[in-house]
Amino acid sequence: MNVGHEQIACDSCHRPAPGTVRQQLQANARFAIGLRAEPVDFGERRVENADCLSCHERPFDRHPVSRFSEPRFEQARAAANVQRCEGCHREHGGTRVTSETTVCENCHSDIKLRVDPLDVSHERLARERRFSTCLGCHDFHGNHVMKPAEHISEVIALDRIEAYLRGGRSPYPAELRMHAKPTNTERD
Repeated sequence: MNVGHEQIACDSCHRPAPGTVRQQLQANARFAIGLRAEPVDFGERRVENADCLSCHERPFDRHPVSRFSEPRFEQARAAANVQRCEGCHREHGGTRVTSETTVCENCHSDIKLRVDPLDVSHERLARERRFSTCLGCHDFHGNHVMKPAEHISEVIALDRIEAYLRGGRSPYPAELRMHAKPTNTERD
């Protein structure tokens, strides 16, 4: 399980797919020979964004799932594979995040701020392709209550962020805007 999910029972996310095994096999056979437009889930239904959001919905999320379905982000979505929560948070790897720390580049490569709080401009960081610095001032979803750095020397070091994304201690402030909802089927 990923960090934070260790106490959650499997059936909190994994639910039986609709239909009998026979119906699922028939539907997928029809799909294989071109008589059906889409395959069906077999055994268990696919875990979808809505399953993740049932515990992790945050009204002030800076990068909500809904944003990634906007047409203007079509190319970025394809490049970053972020149309699903699993694009960045692939489960069963024992980590917190599986995407690269430079994922910000896909949408923010031409960033310009009218009032830039940092002593090295965001525009310059983008021009120099220093996207691994983004998470040193901003957590991706904006859930940690934090004041952005004013000096590049205050940015959280990349090795600390990468350790956190792999499951280590958080380098971000402990105060959170929202906590995950408890599930009804957590292990005892």
